[in-house]
Amino acid sequence: MNGASFEVLVAGGGPAGLFAAIAAARAGRRVLLLEKAARPGVKVLVSGGNRCNLTHDCDEEEIVEAFGPNGRFLRPALRHLGPRELREAIESLGVPTKVEPGGKVFPVSNRAVDVRDAIEREMVRAGVLFRGREPLRGIERSAEGFRIVTARGAIEAARVVLATGGRSYPKTGTTGDGYPIAESLGHRLVPPTPALTPLAVPVPWANALTGLTLPDVQVSLHAGGRLVESRRGGFLFTHFGLSGPAPMNLGGAVAALRPSDRAEVLLDFLPESSLPEMEARLRAEAASGGSRTVRRILSTLLPERLVDALLAEASVPDDRQVARLAREERVRLLGSVLETRLPVAGTLGFDRAEVTRGGIVLDEVDPRTLESRIVPGLHLAGEILDLDGPIGGYNFTAAFATGALAGASAADAAGGSRR
Repeated sequence: MNGASFEVLVAGGGPAGLFAAIAAARAGRRVLLLEKAARPGVKVLVSGGNRCNLTHDCDEEEIVEAFGPNGRFLRPALRHLGPRELREAIESLGVPTKVEPGGKVFPVSNRAVDVRDAIEREMVRAGVLFRGREPLRGIERSAEGFRIVTARGAIEAARVVLATGGRSYPKTGTTGDGYPIAESLGHRLVPPTPALTPLAVPVPWANALTGLTLPDVQVSLHAGGRLVESRRGGFLFTHFGLSGPAPMNLGGAVAALRPSDRAEVLLDFLPESSLPEMEARLRAEAASGGSRTVRRILSTLLPERLVDALLAEASVPDDRQVARLAREERVRLLGSVLETRLPVAGTLGFDRAEVTRGGIVLDEVDPRTLESRIVPGLHLAGEILDLDGPIGGYNFTAAFATGALAGASAADAAGGSRR
């Protein structure tokens, strides 16, 4: 097969690469999909806790907003394949989906392998030639368009879709292979950093709460005396620090801080209750006799393990009755419940990151076709681009959508059809 010529070559068999290859093949092009793993879709298998959080139950504009200032780049791709169309596409492949509280979309089976296998079957049905265990080594311009160098040799292609991913979850094969290749062709990079990654918080009492989850916590990141970013959502104490959606959504901001920045998170364990409301609740309890202990009252609102830890941190005895709670004790206790401060040592890095922040500069890519403005004939899709969104299916939506648009655009420009 060395030296063979294809109309479209897709490098990278993740969500973006798979949808790019399928879109180009459906348009009648001769398509080759290269992947360094034995089979495509490895990152699909590990996503969403091995359940595959496909997308989010929302409209295109909500996806755009979730990505912040760079989100507008996604509008053409989302018009091509929005979150609802993506869900319909997966269901058309025989995988029913469901919406869970909060808007996350999963397969009904809760099995990521069902999604991967269905997409793989469609890849074969569409006529894509797949070659696994063939990592990309380089891309050069040639008379035929491009000369693609792999571990096995060289391949000619009229158009190339580079969808090799970022550096998150390197165990799945995403080790940033596409970055130096893009740079060798003239592209610039926003330095890649880990995002959606747990936070390293070396605080013994917090680490001792390993495994404790909370459904709704407000987590605010401060550094250098200023508020950097705040997120709210699910929360998990771990032996190394903090995980779950709210802390992980701050991972990219933490990774971007300078080593000299003194970072800390402020945790509000009852974001639905304000300080005046909590003070009024304790005063009302005290006025009625206050025979119940503070521990008993707080345990109706928070897990007992957390209540015991917060009482200890506030130096309030666990048998203290509300009526006997001193003003100073009340201030310390409510401060620990509504504004616990924990130092942040950093993140767990790319090894535990769900996505990469940074990548190919968006100004160098045409959002209408995902074609490079630097290298005509080269299309770029997925996590290799400088796009990262929050937890909740947003990043997979962007990957599938940019892949589908890149593949369709490459096919349109590649010339004649088999059909």
